[in-house]
Amino acid sequence: MQRRQWNALAAAAALALVAGPVWAQGYPNKPVELTVPFAPGGTTDIVARVISEPLGKALGQSVVVINKAGGGGIVGAAETARATPDGYKLGVATVSSTAANPAINPKTPYDPINDFTPIINIAATPNIIAVHPSFPAKNYAEFVAEIKKNPGKYSYASSGTGGIGHLLMELYKSLTNTFVTHIPYRGAGPALNDVVAGQVAIMFDNIPSALPFIKTGKLVPIVVSAPQRLKDLPNVPTFKEVGLEPVNRMAYYGILGPKGLPKEVVDKISAGVKKSVEDPAVRKRIEDTGSLVVANTPEQFAEQIKAEYAVYKQVVVKQKLTLDN
Repeated sequence: MQRRQWNALAAAAALALVAGPVWAQGYPNKPVELTVPFAPGGTTDIVARVISEPLGKALGQSVVVINKAGGGGIVGAAETARATPDGYKLGVATVSSTAANPAINPKTPYDPINDFTPIINIAATPNIIAVHPSFPAKNYAEFVAEIKKNPGKYSYASSGTGGIGHLLMELYKSLTNTFVTHIPYRGAGPALNDVVAGQVAIMFDNIPSALPFIKTGKLVPIVVSAPQRLKDLPNVPTFKEVGLEPVNRMAYYGILGPKGLPKEVVDKISAGVKKSVEDPAVRKRIEDTGSLVVANTPEQFAEQIKAEYAVYKQVVVKQKLTLDN
């Protein structure tokens, strides 16, 4: 009897060892959902839609982009964290949803470090302070002089309280001893629309969504966070150039899944993204938005998330930020 039980246990253990890889070889056998935690029109949405079709081809199944905005990225990210770890519900990871927002919101329903499985950082994106053409400043020196001269007169739009645009501007304010009022929106798209319409004067936005409006003269670029000046904006200085290197931070747009995602599935998705961005046409579409292709390892992406969370936690403490400001 004991021998039969031992044999049964041994057979079960052997089956378990092969079940994961065998199951992963069949993944995916139905469409994969990719949740964007912001409204359509922002950079997160743009990058997700650029990668979804070629990734679907690489995986052999459709990758369907679903927008779930709210809470500065928390609503959509929370759904990803709660998903079954089978690889069919993934999410786009941003600095806002995995670092900045959790840093300011004590009620965030997930731990950004421990409740996800980082898969790959698709791209890094410079950020930019841009203003409506009616704003009485056309370059950085004029901009900082104007807001210092008129504390509280101007407002800035962001993708939401706790979003990267919010906390980067707060970091900027803390280093320059300036004050502009924060107006949060439900995503970068709606915020950008109001700045372009002149309802709000200033926005700290990602380059991909802001650049088309800059090129058409509907927004005026002031200063960028990037390793060096952008080829599309050669006359716009970086934050490092104006003496504000701590603000010279780029955004990331990666893919993650819920905690416990099997390594075989992680590797398959990661390989699919890498294959996708090797296509010159896909790479060009990403780069044309102003983003830089990264396509790093799951381990490298996990370290990026940890590092950004630590930076924004310090901003929240220094600026005494809460969900109300």
